[in-house]
Amino acid sequence: MASRPLPYSTKDLHYDNAKFRHRSPFKVITQALVSSNARHDCGRCSIGKFLMLLMFGGLTYLMLVHRSYDHSLSGGQVDSLSLDKSNHVGGGINKIGKFLRKPPRLPPRLSPDEVHNVSNLESGKSFTASEWVFRQGKVKEAFIHAWSGYRNFAMGNDELMPLSKRGFDGLGGLGATVIDSLDTAMIMGIDEIATEAGMWIEKNLMHRISEKGQVNLFETTIRVLGGLLSAYHLSESGSGKSLPSKGVKPEVFLETAKSLADRLLVAFTSSPTAIPFSDVVLRDRSAHPAPDGLSSTSEVSTLQLEFNYLSALSGDPKYSSEAIKVLEHMKTLHKLEGLVPIYISPHSGEFIGENIRLGSRGDSYYEYLIKVWLQQKASRDGQLKYLHEMYEEAMKGVRHLLVRKSIPKGLVFVGELPQGTKDSFSPKMDHLVCFLPGTLALGATKGITKKKALEQNLLNADDIENLSLAEDLAKTCFEMYAVTSTGLAPEIAYFHIEGAFEGLDGGNKSSEYIHDIIIKHNDRHNLLRPETVESLFVLYRITEDPKYREWGWQIFEAFEKHTKVESGGYTSLDDVTTVPPRKRDKMETFFLGETLKYLYLLFGNTNVLPLDKFVFNTEAHPFPIIESTS
Repeated sequence: MASRPLPYSTKDLHYDNAKFRHRSPFKVITQALVSSNARHDCGRCSIGKFLMLLMFGGLTYLMLVHRSYDHSLSGGQVDSLSLDKSNHVGGGINKIGKFLRKPPRLPPRLSPDEVHNVSNLESGKSFTASEWVFRQGKVKEAFIHAWSGYRNFAMGNDELMPLSKRGFDGLGGLGATVIDSLDTAMIMGIDEIATEAGMWIEKNLMHRISEKGQVNLFETTIRVLGGLLSAYHLSESGSGKSLPSKGVKPEVFLETAKSLADRLLVAFTSSPTAIPFSDVVLRDRSAHPAPDGLSSTSEVSTLQLEFNYLSALSGDPKYSSEAIKVLEHMKTLHKLEGLVPIYISPHSGEFIGENIRLGSRGDSYYEYLIKVWLQQKASRDGQLKYLHEMYEEAMKGVRHLLVRKSIPKGLVFVGELPQGTKDSFSPKMDHLVCFLPGTLALGATKGITKKKALEQNLLNADDIENLSLAEDLAKTCFEMYAVTSTGLAPEIAYFHIEGAFEGLDGGNKSSEYIHDIIIKHNDRHNLLRPETVESLFVLYRITEDPKYREWGWQIFEAFEKHTKVESGGYTSLDDVTTVPPRKRDKMETFFLGETLKYLYLLFGNTNVLPLDKFVFNTEAHPFPIIESTS
């Protein structure tokens, strides 16, 4: 076994300082007897006798000190030191010396465990970093496993059915998983998958765009157009770790994006108002409204990041000008403290109904108010200032009308107003609402850390309140996972705010919040959604609080345990409250495009895709912030 380290190195015991330099007792006595005349003269008087006694007493003290010092160094601690044993005084005096004098103060010797613990504390940053590198690697392995299932059983289809081992086209047949996954593979540095996806796009996508039928404007924009534009930026700029270098040039992604966007524009130009139709027939370059004639508020207001960035890249303003008209029009419409109904008519341009919520059909309207404003840095205080004002008004409305606390433990949550009035409050919260903590934090600090924002005095009272709400809601979103038997969140939760608890809990009886969260039978499914881990990623970047990483790791482990399919891919679940859970036969594209990407970034270096330099679209495709209007 290796020898135990010394408190000091040996050189520390031989420093050249006369005050503490080692002298033997013999040398001390010899030097004391050199001037006998002086001592004789001193002895003639009583004062001299006193001084003589004092001197000899001092010499005796020095000898005892020397003996005690040597002993303290020779007890097995400094075997490597060579000390002159012949100058030591006899054992009797040594015992007196030990009795009279405490040994000098040396640093305490540490046990091997204590030494190890101190080493960990001193190197805590590197140790922690290595642990998160390991965990990030596990997410990368999960992505490879998910992709392998898709490639083996569904390559070219929109989605994988992992249990049936076949593909399914539910998003128009453009190969949505390929495009949604590409920038994730680039960010993770997986060359083989990035190249494979890039080559598939080059070979197949342009043809499919010209031949396929109906697609949803919103889904195609955020997944396909957004994925192409992000891939173009990462490959053209080198921001991704991996470039699809085997014959796939970045221009392929940009040209394909332009071709797709040209066909999607018909949804805007065919509508009699600024509100686009919801569906496009690609091969015919035609568009039409949904069967009920309505568009979702979130869908028509979640197109602007993508079309703005395409205009910036192509130099053609037609894309941005059509998309931004939607938000300009919405600015003029009546709202309830900044909150809007979830439906809007492309025929009249007016909101339809009174249902207000931040879940499905409402969510990303609020997300894009702040993100579109952040994206256009040069226009923040100019032509796009109204977006920030709409966002701030809406967040005040959220705090005033939608935020409540559960009983008995007081989880903060965001409810709904089904009839558009405060009296119609419902304690229902979709998992989709868990985008909000990240959006609130991003809106508060504009992407820089909380510490930096406070140091520079950049946060106003609303920012601080929004950031506090963000952290409270992030905890609630995590507890929606932790309260279930599987550790995975349901699609919808209700919060206990009055009366007796209904008894429809998540199954984890050890959860502190078992009586705060109600999960109804029809709401217990899990679709591998990304919103919570997205907010954990943003909050970790902004607050630098490691608990968000730990929460993300727990969620990832639950995905690994309950949704992984051995033959490849991951599957949605029917019921998160029972173990083993019943499984659905579907892997959503956003599991690869968003969920695993955000987890990977959460566990990684914070200087990768910094939030004050990039804005993520609602499908987690990163676009660089546009610094100027040129």
